[in-house]
Amino acid sequence: MDRISTLRNIEGALTRYEEDELSLPELEREVRGVLRTYATDFQPEAATYRASGNATVDGLVVVATSRQEARETISELVEEAGTFQVEPVE
Repeated sequence: MDRISTLRNIEGALTRYEEDELSLPELEREVRGVLRTYATDFQPEAATYRASGNATVDGLVVVATSRQEARETISELVEEAGTFQVEPVE
């Protein structure tokens, strides 16, 4: 997905939200999905990974080329990451 397609998809989601065709949680899911698709298309060797385990990192999603890189990125983003797991987002 190129940048223009990404922006159009986000614009479409915003329009549907404004027309009460999407709720806020639906809008958030759709925009997140578009951005994740763009990020992984932009970096074909990468995937999205979600952290779980403790409240500090739970639900945090990053783009990385491996689980180890995802763990390192999350540890850099969060001051006290503590113990957590990283799983690919499907």
